Amino acid sequence: MKLGFIGIGLMGRPMTLRLLAAGHEVTVWNRSRDKLAPMLEKGASAAASPAEVARASEIVMMCVTDQKAADEVLFGERGVATGARPGLVVVDFSSIAPAAAVAFSKRLEKQGVALIDAPVSGGVAGAEKGTLAIMAGGAAEDIERVRPVVMQLAQRFTRMGDAGAGQATKLCNQVIVAALMAVIAEAVRLAEGAGVDATKLPEALKGGFADSLPLQIFGARMAARSFEPSLGAARLMLKDLSNALEFAAARGVPLPMGEAAREMYRLLERQGKIDREISSLVTAYESRRDQ
Repeated sequence: MKLGFIGIGLMGRPMTLRLLAAGHEVTVWNRSRDKLAPMLEKGASAAASPAEVARASEIVMMCVTDQKAADEVLFGERGVATGARPGLVVVDFSSIAPAAAVAFSKRLEKQGVALIDAPVSGGVAGAEKGTLAIMAGGAAEDIERVRPVVMQLAQRFTRMGDAGAGQATKLCNQVIVAALMAVIAEAVRLAEGAGVDATKLPEALKGGFADSLPLQIFGARMAARSFEPSLGAARLMLKDLSNALEFAAARGVPLPMGEAAREMYRLLERQGKIDREISSLVTAYESRRDQ
């Protein structure tokens, strides 16, 4: 198919490479053009704007940093909306507020363009292996139309409801992951305080009730204080947690564990470390101990 991909970052890069390897014609755009080089080497075509991506594609996929970036890509001066034709489907893999996803969907619908909010879970490794878990909001017929393509990136692509439902589900995911990352950091510090080799925690706990993908991927990185190459900035988790807490408060749903986790990310922010890799959360506990 003729596909477009906007946002060639940590997740967008491996996702786009998988689509190219599957034989699709992919037109790409990224704010920093230098990141397009690996895509172009594999046969992608570079567009001058998101509007040009839309004109060249049957399905446009996007994975950008936040809500502001998504708004600009879709509705900016040379955004997707200015180049979109009726019948186009936009699949947004970004993590944004559910209300924004609903608003974006309604705006595009007036042009005959469908939007599927489809945030992902599984990290860079899942994007590289095509094993992402993708939760979707949108019309069932639109989701089924893009399913064959999206399943080249994922092991699960689940429709959770109408517009915004995918983002709401991602907030549930992020509450779990954000709190779990904070707990893993606590466990690493406890092991270190006990004189135990914390780098062996993932191996020792593998297969038990305490095991998880975050423990296996990030536990040893925390223990070794090895934060490069980055698997994602802590700032993004703080953004998602804040969205989740705002969303929950509007519905009268208490999230005490989410609140506690956000305080640890805010501590990291106050220390000037929020742009570091998410495993650096363990350093926030060091500072708390030393103060």
